[in-house]
Amino acid sequence: MSGACATMAAVAVPTVHLVIGEEELLVERAIADVLARVRADEPEAEVRRHRATELSPVDLADALSPSLFAEGRVVVVQAAHEAGKELTAALLEQSRDLADGIVLAVTHAGGARNKALADALRAAGAEVVRCDRLTRFEERADFVRAEVRRAGGTIAPAAVGVLIEAVGSDLRELAAATGQLVSDTGGTVDEKAVRRYHRGRAESTGFAVADKVVAGDRAGALEALRWALLLGVPPVLVADALADAVRTLAKVGSAGRGDPNRLAGALGMPPWKVRRAQQQVRSWRPEAVAAAVAVTAQLNADVKGVAADAGYACERAVLQLCAARGRG
Repeated sequence: MSGACATMAAVAVPTVHLVIGEEELLVERAIADVLARVRADEPEAEVRRHRATELSPVDLADALSPSLFAEGRVVVVQAAHEAGKELTAALLEQSRDLADGIVLAVTHAGGARNKALADALRAAGAEVVRCDRLTRFEERADFVRAEVRRAGGTIAPAAVGVLIEAVGSDLRELAAATGQLVSDTGGTVDEKAVRRYHRGRAESTGFAVADKVVAGDRAGALEALRWALLLGVPPVLVADALADAVRTLAKVGSAGRGDPNRLAGALGMPPWKVRRAQQQVRSWRPEAVAAAVAVTAQLNADVKGVAADAGYACERAVLQLCAARGRG
């Protein structure tokens, strides 16, 4: 199923799973689904996670070796597209003959890098889960509708676009907002409910911080950031929102001044977002956008463990982004 995270049904849990795509929330859910299915039969099954770049063939063999009492185990190898030749060979060899109770889940970003590994695992019978990025507005709308159903509610057609406009394109924020709306409304979400709910929280979201940064409102951006962090918005969501805003500026800026309705399809975003970005990018020189891309890339690494204080890293990035725009 295009643009969604879909699994192939099976009576027993397959021993090898291949999760392909870069949409992190969907990848996490796919792995969680594998673990839940294993634990449905074996509640005490453990999970071990390893990043391919930090895993040797010997480490892999140890992770996949049976325990003394044959307890269940899910071994997750993340970012397998980054695996070297030796680990790739070990993954293929050991996945063919896993011990009883051992389940192997391999995540791969897709694309050409180490595509041979993904192709070989697929050909060998691995259960495949697609978790592609949701780049088009309609894909995100489908996601929202699915999230509402997942939470046991219904949503009016007009409310879907309003929710995406209020929250932005980040799937984590969309999922959280959708779940909260279903809970607060008793299951029936309409446009009025979305506007009422977001009137009180819009200023605390990561996207509100990003909007003020793009507009060059340094004081407003810092205030919105501090409120967001105070109210519990994870720094990673702020970083994602800033990166999304900067990517939008870069894409729309490079596309020129065309008709937003015509550009929308090619850029993978709704016309209203193209129109707004066309107005915003006028205040950003190309050099400033390039500098902003570098800042958001560093922030992404900082909030995922590089920086000792993720909140401070966000504040520093906001200041750097506003300074870049000012120089532009």
